[in-house]
Amino acid sequence: MNQRIIISADSTCDLPKDFIEKNHILIIPLHIVLGGDTYDDFVNITPDDIYAYFDKKGLLPKTSAVNIQEYIDIFKPVVEQGCEIVHISIGHAISTCYQHCKFAAKELGVKIHVVDSCNLSMGSGLLVMEAVDMLKQGLTAKEIAENLRNMTSKVQCSFVVDKMNYLKAGGRCSAVSAFGANLLNIKPCIEVDNNDGSMNVGKKYRGSLSKVLMQYIDNKMESYDNISKKRACIIHAGIDEEIFNELVALVENKHFFDEIVISRAGCTISSHCGPSTMGFMFMTE
Repeated sequence: MNQRIIISADSTCDLPKDFIEKNHILIIPLHIVLGGDTYDDFVNITPDDIYAYFDKKGLLPKTSAVNIQEYIDIFKPVVEQGCEIVHISIGHAISTCYQHCKFAAKELGVKIHVVDSCNLSMGSGLLVMEAVDMLKQGLTAKEIAENLRNMTSKVQCSFVVDKMNYLKAGGRCSAVSAFGANLLNIKPCIEVDNNDGSMNVGKKYRGSLSKVLMQYIDNKMESYDNISKKRACIIHAGIDEEIFNELVALVENKHFFDEIVISRAGCTISSHCGPSTMGFMFMTE
């Protein structure tokens, strides 16, 4: 692998820790403001800390983007060592990280290639994995960035939310809607628009979490006739282990994907959706 090229990403990519360490991915944390204190996603706060605080106080943290100077401070030593950087950012519709990173790259010069993933969580993470694959194949930083930009429209990313409490607390649905959904045991599928990273409500499921998630995975597999076999990701925000293992087995038993990546969502994503949220991501051809 060409170590003169560094792959970096916002912490919202939710990549597995072992993949990050093995491939020397530079992760840049967004900020979590909780109870008057500021923490760094992926560094000194966990989703379980957020859940415990919400259970106790009924309050969710605020999340804030990486600012321009922070990107400069992180990138500058890398560039000064003669390396190029390919940075994969969270979608521009849901964070200012991409714009801030672009300003930082302009300040530092042509050796930083910023890619708007037009996605979030492992939707962005799948692009980071593609970047690593291309790096191993010997592509230049510019070629990797250009290829990634052409891939963003192929990433299919969605989640199923178990309870509406966190969406209500975050102002993303009304108290009435949340009460009705919980009362009727409705679990919405949140779909990410791969044009910009914005989120929309898709199919609404009803029933037990295990049953709903099985239906959701089958529905997603049936919705596309050009799914890439290369890899898929199953991600959760803290879910019953037995249910999650059933879901992994369901996907494995389809014998479709060459690789299935398992990951857990970080603080930024978890704070919006809450525990027992599960996502399924893959790419199309």
